[in-house]
Amino acid sequence: MKPLRLLPLLAGALLAQAAVAQDAQTITVYTSQPQDQMAAVVEAFNKDHPQIKVEVFRSGTTELMAKLAAEFAAGQTPADVMLIADAVAMTQLKNDGRLLAYAEAPVAGIPEALVDPDKTFFGTKMITTGIIYNTAMVAEPPQSWADLARPEVANSLIMPSPLYSGAAVIHVGTMAQQPEFGWDYYETLAKNGAVAGQGNGTVVEAVARGEKAYGIIIEYMALNAKAKGSPVDFVFPAEGVSIVTQPVALLKDSDAVEAAKVFVDWQLSRAAQEQSVAQGYFPILEGVAQPEGYPDPAGLKILPADAARMLAEDKANKEAFAEIYGG
Repeated sequence: MKPLRLLPLLAGALLAQAAVAQDAQTITVYTSQPQDQMAAVVEAFNKDHPQIKVEVFRSGTTELMAKLAAEFAAGQTPADVMLIADAVAMTQLKNDGRLLAYAEAPVAGIPEALVDPDKTFFGTKMITTGIIYNTAMVAEPPQSWADLARPEVANSLIMPSPLYSGAAVIHVGTMAQQPEFGWDYYETLAKNGAVAGQGNGTVVEAVARGEKAYGIIIEYMALNAKAKGSPVDFVFPAEGVSIVTQPVALLKDSDAVEAAKVFVDWQLSRAAQEQSVAQGYFPILEGVAQPEGYPDPAGLKILPADAARMLAEDKANKEAFAEIYGG
């Protein structure tokens, strides 16, 4: 008779397993965040939410948007969440009616400027663009954007392309709006020998290897490379920096909305912000300190940029860049 006593226990165990299986969900995140960092993000998220499986498709923002456009045209995308370094692209998705408003998102302690007024996307980081240089090749580092235009500097300068990188879309769009720079600045750089790679990864690799002495790049890639021993350093230019907020958003046609909301909630949480700092990002949440060696973000000079104008001029900006640097 003793084995019969196991039946209730076995039944309970099977029911529990069935409940876990029922609760388990899979979400797909499209992101431009570096692969190694995103793997760490998913690992940390799953420690808090093991019932949600996260599948990741990672590429440059421009390629992600092209993939999405093709999927929308075909009638369906597997993506549930977007996490990209391009508020302009995210605004375009919002305007096209592709994002799901999330009024209950936990945005307390996050600057209002980083939250879409209609709650369709939310900044998760503050990423600035400045100047990387090879410390073994450069005796006097440039201190400003204007310094990069000098022939002896521009001749060994590489930058990311807005045809590939979302952060570059923001930076180029911002610089194009500055009266003292504009497209004349980019034409001068090219005339004096500057070249464009693809994303920011190509820039840090070229400068770290000594193929180029200078680069235009997002700060955390340069400072992370420095921390790991690469012969590079970073300058926050005197005129100011452009800023990317790496927004996160829910796609309206997601078939796993509740699980996707959990991921968005986590991205806005203190745990995620502390991980961002460990990965070399400026935090956006009140009470979370910036990475060691970074300036106080409150003291950074931010270049002014009109986001609506940037969106309206996005295609023209990319065409102008391609005409100067090739597509």
